[in-house]
Amino acid sequence: MEFIIITGLSGAGKSVAMKNMEDIGYYCVDNIPPMLISTFYDLCEKSSDKHLKKIAVVTDVRSGEAFADLFSCLDKFMADNREYKILFLDAADDVLIRRFKETRRKHPLIDNSSSVEAAVNLERELLISVRDRADYVIDTSLLSSTQLKERISALFLGDVSMGLMISCMSFGFKYGLPAEADLVFDVRCLPNPFYIPELKEHTGLEACVYDYVMNSESSKGYAQRMTDMVDFTLPLYQKEGKSQLVIAVGCTGGQHRSVTFARVLYDHLIENNHRAAIHHRDINKHRR
Repeated sequence: MEFIIITGLSGAGKSVAMKNMEDIGYYCVDNIPPMLISTFYDLCEKSSDKHLKKIAVVTDVRSGEAFADLFSCLDKFMADNREYKILFLDAADDVLIRRFKETRRKHPLIDNSSSVEAAVNLERELLISVRDRADYVIDTSLLSSTQLKERISALFLGDVSMGLMISCMSFGFKYGLPAEADLVFDVRCLPNPFYIPELKEHTGLEACVYDYVMNSESSKGYAQRMTDMVDFTLPLYQKEGKSQLVIAVGCTGGQHRSVTFARVLYDHLIENNHRAAIHHRDINKHRR
């Protein structure tokens, strides 16, 4: 049985994530009190219903004071050697505050705080320990609903017991570092197609840009050292027991060099039989 516990910051996209999990075949339960998770787990495990073999439950601070029971629930799961994974949805404070103001929703901790900003800060403090224990962390600050769905599908559409899932992400430094990145490679030192008029409006997904970047000796050398570094560190992360590794490759705008090198890394991982996915966070931002 696959059992996923979804939690995270209010406004970070847990409802969207739950809908995406339903789309890929998980039986989902929203806003379950932590004290009932163990009982629900037992019922699903004993059930012969094939629909109850892939489960996702959402639990968060909407449970009020009962949310504190989550930690004892997780401790019991570990003591009983129960298989489960935690997906944590995060986002920058200013993004969360803006989302609440735009939707005019009430933050679940607003009664304990004087403002939405204070409520977000309080919730983040309450969730620090849960985030540290999470198997998967997705920062939705700069993700569209479609991009979040792609991330969810990449993580859970296959067999989550297959081991370390490596996410290769391209991004633009001008839009900010991805908060969930475990390793970051900066390729801004390499030849930039942005300054070539006939390449400027193309991306690293296209052969003209890819070939231009990778025809440079400095790019070839960087690619070799990057893949060597990843090959060296992957067994160390696997030994540590990580379920997800996010490797981010950044250039200035996230359109040319970072996309090219994310592709190089992804292809290398697939060729070496690793479980990997690729995402281009900022590839379309220049067109907005």
